[in-house]
Amino acid sequence: MNMSDLTTVVVELGDRSYPIHIGSGLLSNRELLIPHIKGKQVCIITNDVVAPLYLEKLKTTLTGFELSEFILPDGEAEKTLDNIAKIYDALLSDRLDRNVTLIALGGGVVGDMAGFAAATYLRGVNFIQVPTTLLAQVDSSVGGKTGVNRPLGKNMVGAFYQPQCVIADTDTLNTLPDKELSAGLAEVIKYGLINNLEFFNWLEANINNLAARNEDSLVQAIKMSCEEKAAIVSADEKETGIRVILNLGHTFGHAIEAAMGYGSWLHGEAVATGMLMAADLSCRMRKLSVEDVARIKALLIAAGLPVVPPEAITKSEYLSLMSRDKKNVEGSIRFVLLEKLGKALVTSDVDPLLLDQTLQAGTKLGERLGEAPSALT
Repeated sequence: MNMSDLTTVVVELGDRSYPIHIGSGLLSNRELLIPHIKGKQVCIITNDVVAPLYLEKLKTTLTGFELSEFILPDGEAEKTLDNIAKIYDALLSDRLDRNVTLIALGGGVVGDMAGFAAATYLRGVNFIQVPTTLLAQVDSSVGGKTGVNRPLGKNMVGAFYQPQCVIADTDTLNTLPDKELSAGLAEVIKYGLINNLEFFNWLEANINNLAARNEDSLVQAIKMSCEEKAAIVSADEKETGIRVILNLGHTFGHAIEAAMGYGSWLHGEAVATGMLMAADLSCRMRKLSVEDVARIKALLIAAGLPVVPPEAITKSEYLSLMSRDKKNVEGSIRFVLLEKLGKALVTSDVDPLLLDQTLQAGTKLGERLGEAPSALT
């Protein structure tokens, strides 16, 4: 590739700072990878969907290293401690030492699991993120969150562990199913909502180009998303303050994922619906206007995302699952809501009646999300 076409965003963490390289043809670019590989041993961790598409290309780029691979089954349901143990056993069987570099080649599940394995194998080894989905390129590969799911909660076991670099090859998005592309757009939209109204406005104007996979629009969206996340992570690496706002939609969304069974809803789909639920609650609290919620809903729909929560989840299930959220403090559910478009609000001070109304919205029990609820008229 022409290096002038390369876009780079840096996550500033002192001596642990690292680049996010964005562009076409990066899987074949040896110059970007080599500086971040510690020794001669490299293990590529991927899954059975991505491996047939990109594993051999990456291995060719890494000719000359002692290469091994571990291929996971695809899917959120595979994000388990049992599979982490299988990764450990494979690394030990191959006699990989502390100088090994693990490379995560895949989406968010692969990245989270490879990162957790890297954080804990021999008490910590080198790793590189090579995300192949839009969601992973704009969110899960950046910031050092790693981990696995448990039946009672998503990502409840894990570690903060930063990669050496992130290689976001936009060519991998060409093989991404439309549903997965839409799931990634949910996280892109999140950045506009929480901290950048100008970006939200840009997304409204460009959402059709993004859904149609226009390369220039995708690179711009990935760059702006990574810049937003990098700035927040640099200021609050371990989520003790401002980083919490990155969880807009996740309190409701994680509850949807857990209640419906991991993999039933894609993470981005659950986050999209969760963001609209958060917007609905913000509206009931008189932070957003009905028109603001309508804009959010229209953008999510244009991105191909669901906006109605599953009817099968009861209010008590939501409350039980949300009570286990990682953001909670001393038993109180902490919500990431919207003070206004482009500005997030973190609060535990939510009227239970208004929360009940939001949890019922979108089902046969109440009004539809984003449609002027009676509480606001």
